[in-house]
Amino acid sequence: MQRGANGGRRRLTAGSRAWLVCACVLLSGCGLLSKPEPLSADAPLTISVTSPDLHGNLLPAQFTCHNGHGPAQHPSIFWSGAPTNTRSIAIVIDDADAPITPRVYWLVFNIGPSTTDLQTGMVPPNAKQAYNTAGQRSYDPPCPQHSPHKYRIAVYALNTFFGGSLLSNPQLLPTWTAIAKHVIARGTMTVRVLP
Repeated sequence: MQRGANGGRRRLTAGSRAWLVCACVLLSGCGLLSKPEPLSADAPLTISVTSPDLHGNLLPAQFTCHNGHGPAQHPSIFWSGAPTNTRSIAIVIDDADAPITPRVYWLVFNIGPSTTDLQTGMVPPNAKQAYNTAGQRSYDPPCPQHSPHKYRIAVYALNTFFGGSLLSNPQLLPTWTAIAKHVIARGTMTVRVLP
């Protein structure tokens, strides 16, 4: 039951209850009500992910909102071990510590299967950036405020190359869902960011 405006209790209507159940099912299916976990967590972890920009597992300030020299750019990302039947690569940077997930800072897809790295601030030809949680089609630098925080860089090998409506309007959840259906291998790297 919910409280009405006058402080009394009122029952949820059948329509409200149905909408609430559907919303919970949809959100849990997208990982929004669950603990953080990579897309297609059952796909083999055969891809190795590294970055020469890290100091240990620490992401330097230049790649965060604490960058004092202009807009932050994504770090360079290198990977190896994608299967031979890979048709494209997708990369997701999300929040490994977020209580509600996914909190996505960057999602880039349609990276050619022969590509094995992204250089700092660069996006390969024909690759597309989806909207992130902040509503931008770009890298949203991590910005922890009070304590060190963990972020995940994940590389996904896909058995398809996307086109059509996904390219013209790459909204976060539809893109995330489309990618999840085509993951054949993955690799992750966890980085730490200081406040």
